[in-house]
Amino acid sequence: MKNLADLCSLVGADKGGRSASRLCKPLYLSKALNLLAGSSSVAIVTGFYIPSARAAETDGPSGAAVLGRALVWSGRSAVIFTDPLCSLVVEAASKAIDGPPVVAVSTAEEIMEYASFDVFIYIERLGKTSSGGYHNMRGEDITQWTAPLDDGIFLAQQKGIPVLAVGDGGNEAGMGLLFSELARLVPEYESSLSVTQADIALPVDVSNWGGYALTALLSLRESRWLGQSLQEEEDLLTAVFKAGAVDGVTKRREPSVDGFPLNEHLRLVNALRDWWQAAMSLREKKASDVSLS
Repeated sequence: MKNLADLCSLVGADKGGRSASRLCKPLYLSKALNLLAGSSSVAIVTGFYIPSARAAETDGPSGAAVLGRALVWSGRSAVIFTDPLCSLVVEAASKAIDGPPVVAVSTAEEIMEYASFDVFIYIERLGKTSSGGYHNMRGEDITQWTAPLDDGIFLAQQKGIPVLAVGDGGNEAGMGLLFSELARLVPEYESSLSVTQADIALPVDVSNWGGYALTALLSLRESRWLGQSLQEEEDLLTAVFKAGAVDGVTKRREPSVDGFPLNEHLRLVNALRDWWQAAMSLREKKASDVSLS
């Protein structure tokens, strides 16, 4: 579990001061990897529209694109779904690294009808609050601008399809699994917290980083790096910025995510690859020790 604890510390150190990532646990990463390992066809749902900026935010699309591509590279199929308001930004991210196809939908039923999936993954996608609407972490009601794609969690679970959720604030789809803990951590934001419950919820500092961490885990299982290069990470951020995305924290149209500039994301990508290499070396050493015994 030490390797997973180290991975948690890379993506869940509460660098943004929003508290949710304090709940990141190695167990959640282990369960997420088991879910990915058993998958063959995955639906990834992302996209967070910010009405005041009239734009989608920079967090979510890159994490979905990197994880989606890793799933494809490991022999699985993956499709990224978003709503029409976020589609240009999400498409730009996936195209930047030759990722999976992106499909714009307005209802969760359209996702269910698109193909037969055996795993659903939500990355930085709003989930309903206890009032039945959608709120940002500023407490603003943005229901009229948010397509109810989180309904896919209920529809998937009805069919016995497991759902994995990635979020960084607590208002994201699926994070309702941690509602009680989040409400204790950030009681002032309780009315904005999502009540939709995934089967596995992964709280991290930046939702993109959650997608990257899952990619690093899949890379360890596949014994080859499936994540992005440093140049690709820069290409991703440039692509979503040029497509009109804004930073969700600053609300400015700039090449940053959740207030973190490009160099912080490059540092994280580099650290994740170092983590993967160290974990690979440790596994190889253990295998060698067993063969010599």
